[in-house]
Amino acid sequence: MTLDLTATPLLPSLPSELAPALMADLPQGVFITNHLQQVVMANAALLSICGLSEAMLIGKPGDFFLHPLSNPQQHAAILAALAGEASFQGELCQQRPSGELYWAELHLTPLHTAAGEFSHCLGTLHDISIRKQIELELQASEQRYLDLIEHIPAGVVVHGAHSEILQANARACDLLGLSLEQMRGLEAIDPQWQFLNADGSRLALENYPVNQVLRDRLRVQNLVVGVKRNDATGLVWAMCNAFPVLDNHGQLSEVVVCFTEITELKRTEQALRKSEERLRLVLLGSNDAPWDWDLQSQTVYYAPRWWQMIGLAVEEQPSTIALWESLLHPDDKQRVDASLLRILGSSVQSFELEFRLRHKDGYYVPLLSRGFILRDEDGKALRVSGTNTDLTERKLAEERIHQLAYFDALTELPNRRLLMEQLRKALLGCARNQRQGALLFIDLDNFKALNDTLGHDMGDHLLQQVAQRLRNSVREVDTVARLGGDEFVVMLEDLSDEPQETAMQAEMVGQKILAELNRPYSLKERPYHSTPSIGIALFDVHTAGLDELLKQADVAMYQAKAEGRNTLRFFDPGMQASVDRRVALEQDLRDGLQRGELLVYCQPQVNASKQVIGGEILVRWNSPSRGMVSPAEFIPLAEATGLILPLGEFVLRQACQHLAAWAKEPALANLTLAVNVSAQQMHEDLFVEQVLGILLETGANPQRLKLELTESLLAKNIDEIIAKMNRLRSHGISFSLDDFGTGYSSLSYLNRFPLEQLKIDQSFVHDAVIDTSNADIARVIIALADKLQLKVIAEGVETTEQHQFLLDNGCQHFQGFLFGRPMSINEFTAHCQHTKD
Repeated sequence: MTLDLTATPLLPSLPSELAPALMADLPQGVFITNHLQQVVMANAALLSICGLSEAMLIGKPGDFFLHPLSNPQQHAAILAALAGEASFQGELCQQRPSGELYWAELHLTPLHTAAGEFSHCLGTLHDISIRKQIELELQASEQRYLDLIEHIPAGVVVHGAHSEILQANARACDLLGLSLEQMRGLEAIDPQWQFLNADGSRLALENYPVNQVLRDRLRVQNLVVGVKRNDATGLVWAMCNAFPVLDNHGQLSEVVVCFTEITELKRTEQALRKSEERLRLVLLGSNDAPWDWDLQSQTVYYAPRWWQMIGLAVEEQPSTIALWESLLHPDDKQRVDASLLRILGSSVQSFELEFRLRHKDGYYVPLLSRGFILRDEDGKALRVSGTNTDLTERKLAEERIHQLAYFDALTELPNRRLLMEQLRKALLGCARNQRQGALLFIDLDNFKALNDTLGHDMGDHLLQQVAQRLRNSVREVDTVARLGGDEFVVMLEDLSDEPQETAMQAEMVGQKILAELNRPYSLKERPYHSTPSIGIALFDVHTAGLDELLKQADVAMYQAKAEGRNTLRFFDPGMQASVDRRVALEQDLRDGLQRGELLVYCQPQVNASKQVIGGEILVRWNSPSRGMVSPAEFIPLAEATGLILPLGEFVLRQACQHLAAWAKEPALANLTLAVNVSAQQMHEDLFVEQVLGILLETGANPQRLKLELTESLLAKNIDEIIAKMNRLRSHGISFSLDDFGTGYSSLSYLNRFPLEQLKIDQSFVHDAVIDTSNADIARVIIALADKLQLKVIAEGVETTEQHQFLLDNGCQHFQGFLFGRPMSINEFTAHCQHTKD
């Protein structure tokens, strides 16, 4: 539309040159207001933009285009421009008469006259609705993008093409320990934080996720990094993914890095690793072998230790349940398969099974398998896991314990405990099959002498040979046992049902054993001869008891010894009376020691002039019920029962008490008392302390005390005996070797013992004047004593001829009936005082 501006009364002073500028074909809307702020002109473009007619616009206020809800500040600025106070430029939302909203860009410029007076305001209006719509949509998209990254459960950091941070969500700020304002503009090389590798080492700068993408333009996926922050939180762990964003020209414009925090997962993983390491160390320490069997997939896992137990390399064969079954011991297979079926079909969760697996070398390894069963809600077994424990050492220990409990360590024969169990079974067998059996009690003759002379090693060697000969003399079904010492028992089972025939069968075995044990032995290449005494007791269904049966065989054995040894005897009920008497004698002796029934006697010892120089202490037993009991009867019993220890102490104390009393009387002060010491006493650990304690207690002079030792006592534990003798000798006590010449030849080491005197046994003295052999032995002993600078005394001197013979050959001291019989200690004291007078 074209207007004649000059003809318009509202604009009389408008320059005519403006008219061309307001041509109707201008694309932007143009309008002019006068000084009264009234629209005086508008082109067609304006009318089109505003949706108005010329009539609706000309003469209207200049703020016609404002929406009622316009920004008040913007409205005020527009009115000021229309009033000529200032220019205006801005974007505003307007409304057409149809109610349609649109966006326009408005420019207002005040116009002035030549005189400088405000006259008009020139306005241009450009429709920007399309551009604004695009901007608004872009803003909405941006906002949606920002809202999206804010609600992602991961940290998101957007980097520019030069690694600078453009945007980050709150989760990323929290994860990295910085605010968005602090992060914007930071580059990946900034030392605000450090990244660590999964193993805790420092991550190189070039390997930071954003730098990898900037360098390679490739995605980074599932990179575990540690973020070392400067605040109190310290180290956090994250799973990192990063990817490039390209523009329309294919150029990298941004890098988006996403962090998912896995700190708790990392801690759990570390705790799991520690737990697994602890489990591994425990399993290594325990030597157990873990295994796992998935029943659903039938896959099996065997730990390295499992393979090692059976001598195979790891995975040397396929890891299957069939492998395990093929290695099972044939005797275990049925039992183990049945147990597994029962366990898996039940509701139990744990179990234990013992079985044997074949080792690569062919032998079987005993194992204890402990397992746990994982079941579903219905109780169906899904998985079985457990460990195998090698029982080899335990089985060996159990076997060793069983061996120690039921077998003799020296001979490997059954001991008393196992014998009694076997005997109990044998008696039950008698009741079932109505057959009889026999018990042979075997004791080696003079075994103690062998031990005393050749030592325990030789004795043990003999016992081992005896055990082997006994095994070879009986059937496999018979039992050979060692009760202890030199006592053996043979049990013959399933003999005849007739007593006479049973006795005959037992005697035949007994005679065979006698013959076998009479054959010469070789003791370290030295020939040795030994004989047994055998007692036999028969048993059947009517036998009273095990102990009674064993006692009967023992009684029969003692009867065989009493009848000359190297023979066998059957039990006779009359024998039991002898055993009962022995038991009663032991009890009476024990009581007699307590009641003071034991008396000290003394037999004089004289010099060459027949003057009493001392005496040998002897002991007698005056029993109220038995009268005077012979030492030959109760001394062996005391030695066999251990009563020799309190008896020996009693005799020693009595001797010292009398020595202390005699020291006060001149006629008796120089007398010496000889006290016999048994092997049991000498081998007591505190024997020396006992002797010295009694001397100190009684006040006796040690130089007046002489201890008599038997030759056999010096044949074993020589160093121990010498040490004890030297300790006592250092206190003045002297030693005499009793019965010299009757035991094992000790000439080779006799000079090692601190002896003062040798005593010639009465067996050599008795026949010295009529038997040249005994005479020669007596002469040799005297000469040997002289050579060793020892005194010599002869015992059992009963005649003047014996005395003269000994005297002529250099013997200076004597003891025997010729000079006095054993007498009470009081009689001996009176006798000595009388001879001195």
